[in-house]
Amino acid sequence: MTPLQDILAPLDAGEQNGPVGLAIALLLREHIITNRLSPGQALPESEVASLLGVSRQPVREALIRLSEGGLVRILPQRGTLVTRISRQAVEGGRFVRDAVERAVVREAAKRAPPGATDAMHRLIDAQQAALVAEDHAGFLRLDDALHAAFAAAMGRPGAWAALGDVKLQMDRVRYLSIPDATPAALLVAQHRAIVDAIAAGDADGAEAAMRTHLSEVLSALPKLTERFPDHFEKAAPCSPPPA
Repeated sequence: MTPLQDILAPLDAGEQNGPVGLAIALLLREHIITNRLSPGQALPESEVASLLGVSRQPVREALIRLSEGGLVRILPQRGTLVTRISRQAVEGGRFVRDAVERAVVREAAKRAPPGATDAMHRLIDAQQAALVAEDHAGFLRLDDALHAAFAAAMGRPGAWAALGDVKLQMDRVRYLSIPDATPAALLVAQHRAIVDAIAAGDADGAEAAMRTHLSEVLSALPKLTERFPDHFEKAAPCSPPPA
């Protein structure tokens, strides 16, 4: 594990727009999702506060936020640890995203405003550039921007925002899966298929393309749990069948 002092530095003014506790939560969340803060890593309040140059109160608030999202576990008398990835939470998040985003792209295919799909293709072009540059974090930020654009195109930007906490564990898997377990070029092609269907007003095609796209995380999970066993919660032993 990378020592905390090699990861965290004092917050600058640009990172303190709004409540400090929220800024710290967003910073730590990004480090957890991108695996800079590893599963099982301890986050002592006092050390985090010292490294960020803040008091312990906003750090405590941030850790509580992260615990509510399942990214850390606060253990009484033992401190706070970054959680391992829950396969159950990943699968649950994908289930919710699948239901919401299939509905989103169906509606977008019916009512996307002129120029919306051109903007979507520009985001995919930027993803392609990030892929060439091996900028995996940038690739995934653009991925989120594209999915937000789907919701905006049907006049429901809140539909994507509502998935924020639901998809946190899925985001951790997405980061681990690029570029090996899930080829990024495949994701780009899937994005093109979704946007092309929206542009054609093909609601059924857009929904089918989104279903295929969101199934990738399930294909990647077995490979990732084998490659990164320490990142995932151990599967609970099966109960013996009743006599």
